[in-house]
Amino acid sequence: MAKNLVIVESPAKAKTINKFIGSDYIVKASVGHVRDLPKSDLGVDEETFEPTYEVLEGKEKVVSELRAAAKKASIVYIASDPDREGEAIGWHVMKLLGTDATKVRRILFHEITKNAVRKAIDQPGEIDMNKVNAQQARRVLDRLVGYKLSPLLWDKVRRGLSAGRVQSVAMKMIVDREEAIKAFLPEEYWTFAAKLAAGLPPQFIAKLTKIDGKKADVTNEEQARVIETALKSGSYAVETVARKEKRQSAAAPFITSTLQRTAYNRFKYPVKRTMQIAQKLYEGKELGSFGHVGLITYMRTDSVRISDDAIAEVRQYISTKYGADILPEKPNVYRVKKAAQAQEAHEAVRPTSLEHDPEAIKDHLTREEYNLYKLIWDRFVASQMKPALFDVTDVDIRNGTYTLRASGEVLKFAGFLAVFQDASVEGAEDDDEKPDNSKALPAMNEGEPLTLVNLDTRQNFTQPPPRYTEATLVKALEENGIGRPSTYGSIMTTIQTRDYTYKSDGKFFPTQLGMLVTKLLKQSFGDIIDEGYTAELEGKLDEIEEGRVEWHEAMRDFSLKFNKDLVRAGKEMVEVKRTGVETDEVCEKCGSPMAIKFGRFGEFLACSNYPECKNTKETARGDVAEQPEGESIVCDKCGKPMQLKRSRFGQFYACTGYPDCKNTKDPRLLKADIPTEPQPPCENCGKEMVLKSGRYGPFFSCSGYPDCKTIRKIGGSKGTPPKPTGVPCPNCKEGELVERRSRRGIFFSCSRYPKCDFALNNRPVPRPCPKCAAPYLLEKETKREGHIEYCNNPECDYRAPIAARPNAANE
Repeated sequence: MAKNLVIVESPAKAKTINKFIGSDYIVKASVGHVRDLPKSDLGVDEETFEPTYEVLEGKEKVVSELRAAAKKASIVYIASDPDREGEAIGWHVMKLLGTDATKVRRILFHEITKNAVRKAIDQPGEIDMNKVNAQQARRVLDRLVGYKLSPLLWDKVRRGLSAGRVQSVAMKMIVDREEAIKAFLPEEYWTFAAKLAAGLPPQFIAKLTKIDGKKADVTNEEQARVIETALKSGSYAVETVARKEKRQSAAAPFITSTLQRTAYNRFKYPVKRTMQIAQKLYEGKELGSFGHVGLITYMRTDSVRISDDAIAEVRQYISTKYGADILPEKPNVYRVKKAAQAQEAHEAVRPTSLEHDPEAIKDHLTREEYNLYKLIWDRFVASQMKPALFDVTDVDIRNGTYTLRASGEVLKFAGFLAVFQDASVEGAEDDDEKPDNSKALPAMNEGEPLTLVNLDTRQNFTQPPPRYTEATLVKALEENGIGRPSTYGSIMTTIQTRDYTYKSDGKFFPTQLGMLVTKLLKQSFGDIIDEGYTAELEGKLDEIEEGRVEWHEAMRDFSLKFNKDLVRAGKEMVEVKRTGVETDEVCEKCGSPMAIKFGRFGEFLACSNYPECKNTKETARGDVAEQPEGESIVCDKCGKPMQLKRSRFGQFYACTGYPDCKNTKDPRLLKADIPTEPQPPCENCGKEMVLKSGRYGPFFSCSGYPDCKTIRKIGGSKGTPPKPTGVPCPNCKEGELVERRSRRGIFFSCSRYPKCDFALNNRPVPRPCPKCAAPYLLEKETKREGHIEYCNNPECDYRAPIAARPNAANE
């Protein structure tokens, strides 16, 4: 008897489905796409826009096996992913089956569970050609732009460059932000924070908000000192007290973009890595007695919809675990974005079953998988809980013609906050990032006099817009309707590998090449790489998927516009391949201006008087970075100064004697906390230990590598021991808190780790709290308060500048 054939995309997905699909079925994987446009030519008829497809190199064996299996099967079920890309993969597979394509049925499921797969098989459908055509349109668009723009850049700038319909827009956004930062002119403003005391504790902060009933706008020191004198000499009294209740509702369960952003904010996972981890959770993990289980629903989605079965399950879970008082009378329903209406069959990213608690299956997951799974779990559970309730108090305080405001709030019902807080709040390390009304105010009545404890008068300057991180770039792309979250990871990878941008401290910086290419594209293709036009094209693709626009017609409209721009750009675009980009630097050999040129190995400086003068200077290793104040590094090979530079791989020191001296140093190897005394020889082979730098920082390695692979971590048990703080561990009472270093920086943990896992982010000091007598205090530095100490006891509000601490100078 012939068996039915189920074709999925990945072997991991095939393995999971095979566990519970039954003996009447065999499962095969296409291993992603099987056909695509040819690499060697355009592959698109420019009159009809019909694409020419060919079997991908290396996929011949897979295609042959699928054909052979289809011939033996009575029915072929295409079970590729439930999105445009998955639909297109299924269509390409069907086309390759030839006459056996008549057996093909399309099945869709958004989670890899036994019930979902069986239900899909019982209700098969057909390939959705609207989705296929939307994917074909996107592929043809990208091919037309990439294959026609890139050669133009090869001719005008440098061979090997690339341009893309979405990639170039993302790059433009980064360059535009950099230009806005450079053009930004800071404006001075002054703030006044009065620390006041009422009849009852605690003391609190009130900020100047109005002068003579108008918004306080203090822009110079002369005005500020007049106000400071008045505030210090005048008397304070409560003018009004306003109390209200504030509700904070839970966020919707994750969609692709919010998952990417939250994973970056909380764990610093790059977008591409988040999608890789989510893919593994979706395709399934081995969970011991449960077998191979798909843990989350499909992770490429713009929909926040939740199935009725999942809502019933989570409401039962919440009621049992957290109590009925935290469960709303009716399920929370979240508004679907317009862009997601075409995906209404999709669900949000959620756990497939609440039977698999993150803590219960933690041992079966990697650390990254556990972190992401728990994040998805908590957000989903919290999304069906009641809002958090706060009692909010706003107090206006009068001092002559000046009005100050103090705000405070008290959490009276945790609601969903019992389970999940947004990463932007949890990850705020600086007080300026936290809400000002995060503390309770003392009881006060209108007309009550207040006592001034101290007044903080501070000069400030407006700040330029921040550079993009992966999280904020995802948000900006999504808000502008550019691309799709499933493509964001590849976009960010491409603009870095093409040397258009690099990341430093998690922020995107454009390179000289990136700024030049963007400038040229903006001049010649300003509409094509415009955010609004790109979003309009994305909308057109959605309309194709919905069957409202014929895809060939949409390609024709785009091509007419694009080809006109292309012809004009070929004539008008500035050619910098030979001349380069002139700089202010002067050639030391002939006095001519030096120009930035772009070679196969990157950027370099060359004399503009070429070929009469052939002087060059290598800058391809990186742009000059901001040198730390007072830091002077001398080359240990030639004695010349070393300059801090940066490349897309990070910062490094380079000898200014280049190219005669090509010495470089990793800044991490010059830190003061790296031991300078000679290291003991290798304990395994007796050879010298040498200092090296890896992806997680500096370490000592045996000079006998690769024959001997001994390493000693800096600050670990085989290198410099962790630094003691003198504070006994408050958790186990037996160990001591010591300073340690991880890939993310310094932290403080118990010396008995892993037996005791107590840890702190801020430095503990062995000094009792002057207010509650807690055995130790914590120190940190904030933008607003400077270097402060505070009590770690959540019931104590002690907090003081270190400079103002009694006898600080004598300690």
